[in-house]
Amino acid sequence: MRRRQMEIIGLIALQAGLAAALAWWLAHDLLGNPNPVFAPTAAVGTIAAAIGQRTRRTVELLVGVGLGVAIGDGLVLLIGTGAWQTGVIVALAIGIALGLVGRGGTVVSQVGGTAVLIATLSSSQQNLEVPRVVDAIVGSLAGLTVVALLLPLHPMRVLHRASGPIFDALTTYLREIESAMRARDSDQSVHAMEGLRAMGPDVERLREALSGAEEVVTVAPARWQWRQHLERYDRGVEHLVRFIHSSRILARQAATMIKYQERLPQHLPDAIEALAQAVQQLQRETRTDKPHEQTRRLALRAAEEAGWATGAGLQNFGVTVATQARLAASDLLRATGCPVDEANRRVRQAARSAEQANRQDNGDRQ
Repeated sequence: MRRRQMEIIGLIALQAGLAAALAWWLAHDLLGNPNPVFAPTAAVGTIAAAIGQRTRRTVELLVGVGLGVAIGDGLVLLIGTGAWQTGVIVALAIGIALGLVGRGGTVVSQVGGTAVLIATLSSSQQNLEVPRVVDAIVGSLAGLTVVALLLPLHPMRVLHRASGPIFDALTTYLREIESAMRARDSDQSVHAMEGLRAMGPDVERLREALSGAEEVVTVAPARWQWRQHLERYDRGVEHLVRFIHSSRILARQAATMIKYQERLPQHLPDAIEALAQAVQQLQRETRTDKPHEQTRRLALRAAEEAGWATGAGLQNFGVTVATQARLAASDLLRATGCPVDEANRRVRQAARSAEQANRQDNGDRQ
């Protein structure tokens, strides 16, 4: 993961350098601007935007420069230039931009920056507006050209890097819940619940990576082949987030079950162990782009173990833990692309078969 992260950082740095050089060449050598400072600046601004927001950042940059030129020029004609005039122009430009956009960001910063240039330099330099707009266009297009055609990111590598911490954390906390059940340690289960609850930032980073991957497969022809993979990944992530929520509830109910010293059949921690193995297997299959048959088998084994535990006899919170394990198994099946109805049916069937078999065995012994 560290190596992949460094690869992506290196590629983004290379994209920024190439975009800056391309923007300078276009503005200086091709269009004849003797000092095209803003063109490479705009190009780097496009590259430096968060992955998934580069197209939007480009549009915002162009809109901001255009508004800044219009507002700055209009106010210079009305009140002239000078110290207090610069302050008034910038204040009004920012106020108008915020009123139009409704929030801060690239548009507002570009409006303010362009207004400052026009207010301070228009008295000594003529015709600032056209070079500023042209530089913005050239720099933005250079940045998009680099990320779309020359050096596009690999969308699946971005996703694997972002999803790795989630898979690792899920596996760790599920094994911690399993260990808590076997040792009857409610504090350990509470610790796992708190860890699962703290996974929000990791999930947000994965969503941002999805947005970036979608941008890449949209604008980069060399990456169009990954569109279907990305669609499946997107659907799987939604169910993986549900699985995190189910696991958090499972940890809380397990802690309560242990605290009240309810009956705890061995099959219940076995179900959690199967869930942890299924998560690990899902990560392997996702990275290697292999079918998810093994993940599905492990998820159904978790449902079976939950059924065996129910058949062995559970009390109030134990029943909730078994039910939550079945829900988590269904979430995993759905994360592999299994339709909702089919996932629920297969989990229900596996759990009921195991429950009935256990009760029948107990009846035969009696």
